[in-house]
Amino acid sequence: MHQSADILIIGGGLSGTMLAVQLLRLPGQRRILIIESRAELGRGEAYSAVELGHTLNGNAARMSVDPDNPDDLTQWLTAHIAAGGWPESAEQNVPISELFPPRGLFGVYVQQHLAEARFVGAQHGSTVEHICAEAVDLQTDTDSVQVSLSDGRRLCGTYAVLATGMFPAARTPQKESSGLNAAALDPWDVAAMRLLDPQSTVLIIGSGLTMVDAVVSLEQAGHRGLIEVFSRHGLLPHVRRQPPAWMDFLAEDPSIRTPRQLLRELRRHCREAIAQGIDWQAPLDTVRAHIGRLWSQATDLQRRQFVRHVRPWWESHHHRSPPLSAALVERLHHEGRLRIQAASFKGLEPMAGEGVSIRIRRRGEAESCVVQGAALINSSGIEYDWRRVARPLPQQLLARGLVRPGPLALGIAAAVDGAVLDAEGQAGSRLFAMGPPLRGMWWESTAVTDVASQAKLLAARLVD
Repeated sequence: MHQSADILIIGGGLSGTMLAVQLLRLPGQRRILIIESRAELGRGEAYSAVELGHTLNGNAARMSVDPDNPDDLTQWLTAHIAAGGWPESAEQNVPISELFPPRGLFGVYVQQHLAEARFVGAQHGSTVEHICAEAVDLQTDTDSVQVSLSDGRRLCGTYAVLATGMFPAARTPQKESSGLNAAALDPWDVAAMRLLDPQSTVLIIGSGLTMVDAVVSLEQAGHRGLIEVFSRHGLLPHVRRQPPAWMDFLAEDPSIRTPRQLLRELRRHCREAIAQGIDWQAPLDTVRAHIGRLWSQATDLQRRQFVRHVRPWWESHHHRSPPLSAALVERLHHEGRLRIQAASFKGLEPMAGEGVSIRIRRRGEAESCVVQGAALINSSGIEYDWRRVARPLPQQLLARGLVRPGPLALGIAAAVDGAVLDAEGQAGSRLFAMGPPLRGMWWESTAVTDVASQAKLLAARLVD
């Protein structure tokens, strides 16, 4: 069966759903097809979580999907809680704008926006349809885009958008695999963790926000044994607090352009804030609005220096943990049940009987050693290098030369308006991208507010 549409959206998580919402809101009649293998739209990897303990890492005031109304999620939660939804919200004991909702509930919020946009779109003849399959190949010509699906169907569209979202390392097959995922538990699979001996030792690779989720999962599964975490720098995410406003020093001083200048000035402002009794997170949070500009105007050398020398500290300070999860990690660390070690993962080791054995090299040591546990969890974050993702569509797009790796092999390359660049660096007129695939262009291209803003701009571009 063949179907045609005005716009094909490949990916039905947050990125693809918000693009559809923006397209449906715009005047004009158009047919939209969203290709998503999951049964529901609006959830993707991030918001398919079912455990209440897996929350957003930003409070409601920071997570609106409406770029024109930063209070949209706060308003939605106010009505939802008043109607009897999410009674557990009272446990956080903070104003609604400062709540950290469960990611599953946030998915409901996104889906409601889609339902409302469907109604608006119907008024002028626009429709959106969920095609429940995986896109495995794509071709373009001067007039259209053809997408092949895993079930044998082919779709034809005037335009196509790569809204593929994130590829979590724990759930993404890789072309050159160490076998880590095959031996590891899913960080969010509480049911599988309930099968472990509650007093057993669990090993975790990576110490970022995925690790925090894994610790929450283990706690909810009833695990009470030792958790050993290994990451190259041994850094934990800081807890997200609600600091007061601080001057936008980057807007006031446009001469700050390089990573070195930024770090020097940011440290100065943080010291000033601390001296005034103000949380150091206040100056840091002002940087958020300027990241895309600073990253895009940096040279490749400056970007490589940032990724190699600054990135671990940027991630731990900027991508902060929700308070309840951070409190759990801190408590387990204080009790001695959670140990953080700066060490590199070197591979799996053979082991007789049950359990898992890995080889690590601790920071500062020349020799590696073997560590054993009952189970292993891969919490190494997101895989942004499409060349390493062993999924049909990324591999086909690269093989056909329809896409090229983005700067530093982060995502794929595109023009400022989202038009995808091919292997020769030419922007096509039919294929676009948004969200996490544009990590290399903007550095921060995964947050809800980033995705919402990109969706609005790309929708206007496609309609024009």
